[in-house]
Amino acid sequence: MASSKLRIDNYTWIRPSILLKIAVIFFYIFLISSPSFSSSSGDLFVNFYQTSCPGAEFMVRNTVREASNNDLTIPGKLLRLLFHDCIVEGCDGSILLDGKETEKSDPANTSLGGFSVVAAAKELLELFCPSTVSCADIITLAARDAVAIFGGPSVEVPTGRRDGRVSLASNVRPNMVDTSFTMDQMTQLFTSKGLSLDDLVVLSGAHTIGAAHCNAFSDRFQENSKGELTLADKALDKVFASELMKRCPTSASSSVTVNNDPGTSFVFDNQYYKNLIAHKGLFQSDSVLFSDARTKKLVEELSDNQDTFFQKWGDSFVRLSNIGVKTGDQGEIRRSCNVINQ
Repeated sequence: MASSKLRIDNYTWIRPSILLKIAVIFFYIFLISSPSFSSSSGDLFVNFYQTSCPGAEFMVRNTVREASNNDLTIPGKLLRLLFHDCIVEGCDGSILLDGKETEKSDPANTSLGGFSVVAAAKELLELFCPSTVSCADIITLAARDAVAIFGGPSVEVPTGRRDGRVSLASNVRPNMVDTSFTMDQMTQLFTSKGLSLDDLVVLSGAHTIGAAHCNAFSDRFQENSKGELTLADKALDKVFASELMKRCPTSASSSVTVNNDPGTSFVFDNQYYKNLIAHKGLFQSDSVLFSDARTKKLVEELSDNQDTFFQKWGDSFVRLSNIGVKTGDQGEIRRSCNVINQ
């Protein structure tokens, strides 16, 4: 029997009835909307598309919600996608570009997901607002909405980003955080991006959702002569370490994934910080946030008060999404997120 859903870019499936509902609601929003701007971060504005594409944020949110309903891993993937985009070339959608030597091709990015959701949102936006909403803004809005969908705070983010035309794999490693980084290495990298030590702690809270492949934390174990893993990092809770070794019995278990937060995997909350205090941080770069005196106090504060975490998350998320943005006549508005305009 033929499917009753519409296929977009060979990845995402959206029911035609949903598209019709979106069209009707978009038209309604267009009729009742009036310009409303509040300035933020230079050339970026909250409600940037209020007049040029008034239903833009709704359409992105609906696309993310539909995709997340079908696949609970989507929110974590979208949040990670934003970070990997912003931390390298700035928040300009360069992570989305296809090609042999683009950012996407680097081994650090081959496990990224969420591309199909961004592509589906872009397809819809191009239908109603051609060449208006940037892919860079779609990534930012999608990550923002992913957090809210999983119970986190809904953050007002400025939009108006332009899409970059440069995407080089050679730029990835010098700018990417590795899960085995020390505090000094992470601090140096975040400082170079205009982010503070507090931002490092707060944004690491993104690990309250999502999953990681076994090789992302294999440095915390060592392999004996029989090819079996044993605990090398004594800072890791022994029971938790045992559970990890059952999931990842050898260093070759690279295709297996483990939830970042084993307690509330699909809820955006402050459980991540409670895990750190219990010595159950999945990565070395997680655990060091509690063991280092410079960040220990904030970890404890965020562990005790989820409202504080949510408030700080909103501020840090906006700062992350403003790294290296292109505005005005910089960059372009791509017609398709995976290729530059010709």
